[in-house]
Amino acid sequence: DTAAIMAGLDLVVCVDTSVAHLAGALGRPVWVLVPFAPDWRWMLDRQDSPWYPTMRLFRQSHPGRWDDAMDRVEDALRHRAGEGTAQGMPIQGTPVQGVGA
Repeated sequence: DTAAIMAGLDLVVCVDTSVAHLAGALGRPVWVLVPFAPDWRWMLDRQDSPWYPTMRLFRQSHPGRWDDAMDRVEDALRHRAGEGTAQGMPIQGTPVQGVGA
């Protein structure tokens, strides 16, 4: 079921779980948030994975702090959606039309 859902996604954003490995194995674009002291397979000082060419890693820069990694994910997502600007992405605090209606 998870693989079937992933097949229809443009991007998977997750932490280091089986979801990350499944997305990578399926060749889906996947962004993975990894902790300051990551598992050995994520190596050090790199943003990619030698096992999954469609994977991008977002590393925690300080133990216990995810805000910096999430800020980088947000910036990358805004860039992906609008080429470096907030185009195509709602500005923080702006309601999205049709959501929750």
